[in-house]
Amino acid sequence: MAEGRVIVVAGPTASGKSALALALAEQQQGTVINADAMQTYDAFPILTAQPTAQERARVPHVLYGVLPLSETLSAARWSALASAEIARALDDGRTPILCGGSGLYLRTLMQGIAAIPDVSLELRTRANAEWQSLGADTFRARLAEKDPAIVLRLKPGDRQRHVRAWEVVEATGRPLSDWQADAGRPAPWRFATVLLKPERGWLRERIEGRFDLMLEQGVLAEVRRVFDRAPDSDWPGLKAHGAPELFRHFRGELELENARQIAIDHTRQYAKRQMTWFRHQMLPDVVVDPQSAQDLEAVAQYLTKTKV
Repeated sequence: MAEGRVIVVAGPTASGKSALALALAEQQQGTVINADAMQTYDAFPILTAQPTAQERARVPHVLYGVLPLSETLSAARWSALASAEIARALDDGRTPILCGGSGLYLRTLMQGIAAIPDVSLELRTRANAEWQSLGADTFRARLAEKDPAIVLRLKPGDRQRHVRAWEVVEATGRPLSDWQADAGRPAPWRFATVLLKPERGWLRERIEGRFDLMLEQGVLAEVRRVFDRAPDSDWPGLKAHGAPELFRHFRGELELENARQIAIDHTRQYAKRQMTWFRHQMLPDVVVDPQSAQDLEAVAQYLTKTKV
């Protein structure tokens, strides 16, 4: 195993990333490091398909369920957390294996990101209040006066990213688009990237089957516990696929079957966006069809033989 090498297992949701990462970790004495934004939160282990206790007992898994739903996790913050875990794994003589579908997080770690200063909680709260009081359209127009370049890249209703751009320019006096134009230093390790590219029909069935399995495993009770706490609707961790739909079910707005179908449809749409991102933004070393045992075996052979 080449010193300082990190394996990356990426792909759309429900494509089999966790299973492949686990198999590689067992074969190559690895530590699986979470690279999925929603799996970083602590309250939805079933809903976000986090590794089970049995899987975690087989090999070390880190950065799963480590943040409360209320905390914001940026690509830069995740990159810092993941970098620390990579260094720890290498110091312990283990192979770091990044596993997840948050492509921006992976790119930030591998290629670097501008070091945007932290924003105070007070300013973040004020920016959110501005969004609420002004309304989405007026807020967007005001932001366009401060950072026209970033507004062109944002969808009109994306509160989180609009507020982020607003708070950065307010805190630093410099538009977020300018910060993003300054590339940070890339990570010091060598990366071997494996991209799972499933056939679309197979993935659609996998997404539906996985949600139904979650229902059997008790996801309703899991999400209900959070719902009963009357959480702030702006908590970042509440964006996990299925949570908004099940919250609507608990409020009496949707029958369970309708909530189920909407959640599945939204997850399928997300998987499609993930594959588009990976196709245009990532140059993998190996592309595999998760349905093909031959392809999966080739991954292990490649990682064993290559020194990349």
